[in-house]
Amino acid sequence: MPGTVRPIPGPLRIASNPIVDRREELARAVVAIQFERWPALYARYGEAGRERCVEDVGFHLLYLAEAVASDSPALFREYVAWVKILFAGIGIPDEELGESLEILRDVVVARVDPATAARTHACVEEGLSALPGLPREAPPFVRPDAPLGALARSYMDALLAGDRRRAAALVTEATAAGATVPDLYLHVFQPALREIGRLWQTRAITVAHEHFATAATQAIMGQLYPAIFAAERRGLSMVATCVGGEQHEIGIRMVADFFEMAGWDSHYLGANTPASSIVHALRERNAQILAVSATITAHVGRVAALVAAVRAEPWERPPQVLVGGYPFNLVPDLWRTVGADAFAPGAQEAVAIAERLIGPAVPDRAAGVA
Repeated sequence: MPGTVRPIPGPLRIASNPIVDRREELARAVVAIQFERWPALYARYGEAGRERCVEDVGFHLLYLAEAVASDSPALFREYVAWVKILFAGIGIPDEELGESLEILRDVVVARVDPATAARTHACVEEGLSALPGLPREAPPFVRPDAPLGALARSYMDALLAGDRRRAAALVTEATAAGATVPDLYLHVFQPALREIGRLWQTRAITVAHEHFATAATQAIMGQLYPAIFAAERRGLSMVATCVGGEQHEIGIRMVADFFEMAGWDSHYLGANTPASSIVHALRERNAQILAVSATITAHVGRVAALVAAVRAEPWERPPQVLVGGYPFNLVPDLWRTVGADAFAPGAQEAVAIAERLIGPAVPDRAAGVA
């Protein structure tokens, strides 16, 4: 359906991905069948709408391609869950989504090699089987019974009203009243931004609201830096980055700040940093840890490519690679697939796992440690 899926760049794969390589061809074949099967689509959207449908199906194919490449049907199931909520917000019935997925499956299976076809069938069937039981709305992330829940609500309301001064004042007042930086990160910033993302998904707010909230929160985080950088240095160094194309950098920035509060020297590179520059930063900073974030499943391949680039370098003591983000929380062993040394489900856990990775004895496996 036109204009329903947020655009994302294509993933980078170490090897050729047949679904990505033929994405436009596959998308046009899917849309041709949709418009033939449902003539009302053309009457509703016209030729311009057809092109937007091709673009949207192309995004579906990117997510499918990552699930297929990772052999992780759960990744595609969770994408279907996300799309179901998105479609519910704009009035598209579940039946239409289900039929679209069936067309997608049949078109791809008929046009790719047998191994890719088998994985495609498994991934789409996982989504189709789960579809009837998936929720049509996501539960709220800001709850009054949560720690600092009232503050998180007030903070979010200030952001949605476009009042950055009020949001900053709330944080200042909370700090003066004894709230710690970890408390503010985990119980105010994180749930507020997740809730704003949920509101965008349901079309209750615009992407402009979401972008303002993120930018304002990043600025407000800056006012906490005197406390963040107050910890005694321990001679430990890490580099934090997210893969190219990520629109959600704030999570990995929070991770870097947690390392700072634990006495590490953190070097936050943000997104769209070339692999060669990341390698240079690792060498220049003598970093023991590289923390990499991906927040959407379509970027798993980019993580794999970055890890491979780091592994290909000659190191006297190679940095340990720690990954995190939404897709890695969905599939517990996905970090192994991309070649990482460990994954962390959150910022606090990332520090503890990193210190185990570089310690004299690494456990066989603890919270995602190889």
